[in-house]
Amino acid sequence: MPCSRTQVLHSYRHLYRQLLHAVQFSTPARHVARDRLRHAFRKGKPTDYQHESIVRTLEFLRGATEWSGLEHRILANLLHVGYWEWKHQMTRQYKSEKKGEAETRRKAYAHFNQTVEMLNLSLGLCLR
Repeated sequence: MPCSRTQVLHSYRHLYRQLLHAVQFSTPARHVARDRLRHAFRKGKPTDYQHESIVRTLEFLRGATEWSGLEHRILANLLHVGYWEWKHQMTRQYKSEKKGEAETRRKAYAHFNQTVEMLNLSLGLCLR
C-alpha cells in the first residue's frame, strides 16, 4: 500500500534520524547519508514508497546502530562508495580524465548499484 504525504514526511525524518545514529554523527558519512536520502525523497514519487519496506529499512538501520555486524558493514560500504562517487563527480568538473577511466568508473558504479538493487529486492529494503 502506498504511503500518504504525511507518512512519507515522517518516514524521511525517522530514516534520517536513524541514519545519523547508525553513523554516530561522523563526517563525511552523515553528509553523504543526508544527501542520498534527500535525493531519493526529492526524485521519488510518494506512490513509490511502501510502508513495509520503510519499516524493514528502519530495522536494518537499527541493527547497524546497535551491532558492528553485517548491517553496519553494508551501511559503511554504501556511504564510503557514495562519498567517493561524489568526490569523483566534483573533481571531474576541474580535471580531464584519462581515456577509458570514466567508462571503467561508470561500469563499476553500475555494477555496484545493481548489487544494491538486488539486496533491496531480496530483503525488502529501500537502500540507495
